[in-house]
Amino acid sequence: MRAVIYVRVSSKEQTKNLSLPVQEAACRDFCERQGWEVAELFVEEGESAKTADRTALRESYCRSNRGRLHALVVYSVDRLARDLHDHAVIRHLLATLGISLRSVTQPIDDTASGKLLEGVLASFAEYENLQKREKVVAGMKAAAARGQWAWQAPIGYLQVSAGRGKTLLPDPERAGLVTRAFELFATGLYDRNQVLKMVSDLGLKTRRGRPLTPQTFASTLRNPVYVGRVSVPRWQIEAQGNFPALVENATFQRVQALLANMSPTVTAKQRNHPDFPLRGFMRCGSCSRPLTGSWSKGRSARYAYYRCPAPRCNAVNVDKRTLERQFLELLDGLRPDQEYLDLFSAIVLDVWRDRRSHVTERRAALERRTLDLKARKDRVNEVFIYQQAIDRETYEEHVARLNEQMAVTQLELHDVRASSRGT
Repeated sequence: MRAVIYVRVSSKEQTKNLSLPVQEAACRDFCERQGWEVAELFVEEGESAKTADRTALRESYCRSNRGRLHALVVYSVDRLARDLHDHAVIRHLLATLGISLRSVTQPIDDTASGKLLEGVLASFAEYENLQKREKVVAGMKAAAARGQWAWQAPIGYLQVSAGRGKTLLPDPERAGLVTRAFELFATGLYDRNQVLKMVSDLGLKTRRGRPLTPQTFASTLRNPVYVGRVSVPRWQIEAQGNFPALVENATFQRVQALLANMSPTVTAKQRNHPDFPLRGFMRCGSCSRPLTGSWSKGRSARYAYYRCPAPRCNAVNVDKRTLERQFLELLDGLRPDQEYLDLFSAIVLDVWRDRRSHVTERRAALERRTLDLKARKDRVNEVFIYQQAIDRETYEEHVARLNEQMAVTQLELHDVRASSRGT
């Protein structure tokens, strides 16, 4: 009699304990007591499983050794499959290959009572799995309703612990480029692929160092997380996030309108025509529509005119040279005196120096506070771990409070540093 052993854990965390070695040892001991030769061992390590360990290859092995295998040995029925349907599919395959299922810890076999018990155990395994999933989803819903981001941090953000929950902080390497992408697309001068190329050339990549795909970039432009909102339509959740926005709301809404074709894209070629530099810039005084420009053919020459494009308006139809001369005269009249410019420059310089001084002082204070919080956390660790002067509950309470204060301080420090770069 020859048997195949199959051991499995469902997550990376479980691979760190003794689950896999315990399962394998118990299965080998079971086969030895039955007098069976172990033909092969298959190990599936949840998310970290290698291709050679996955279900498809295990089934392929059983098919290629049909007639030479008699049993598939598992530690318990719930190690074979995560739900009842998968269990039934695998059992049907094993039956067609003449392979029996055996559990080390449960008395199942090919008798009527053994198959009944196997079905009950498989149903309980599915129930337990679904119950865990419901608890996880309930926790994620509660976190999302509080404004927490319960998923992997989107590009442009980093996920950090804050108190008893998590929050997002701007990624110093990518946040500015994500903001730039929204601003570029909101101008209406570029399509998605052009903007993606521009920000990619500036250095926007995934955390794994790979270029963004067009599909990922399209999803990024539609994600409300960048205006500081947690939006989960399938759970009917709309909440203000507990994290800073990367994009202004007006810019985000403009991007959504362009993506939905609610607002036409104006290309640089359409707007910046060399013959009519004021086209699209000047507006009709009657209907406020942007003026257009065109050439009219006379008997012996062509004439350039600016006009209102509205079919029922036609309030403006003016010679190109006349309108552009009037525009230049207007600009000349708006030119400020040199004395005013000098005074304005002096005021701006004074304000800039005051702001820069304030930002520098604030940044230094926050950096000192960060070092102080880290030192306090080190002292708490020393008192608990080495001196054993406080209990675990007190230790965890202090650490949680310090982590929350550090997260808030880091957020303020990020804002101050961004302000410093702006000045």
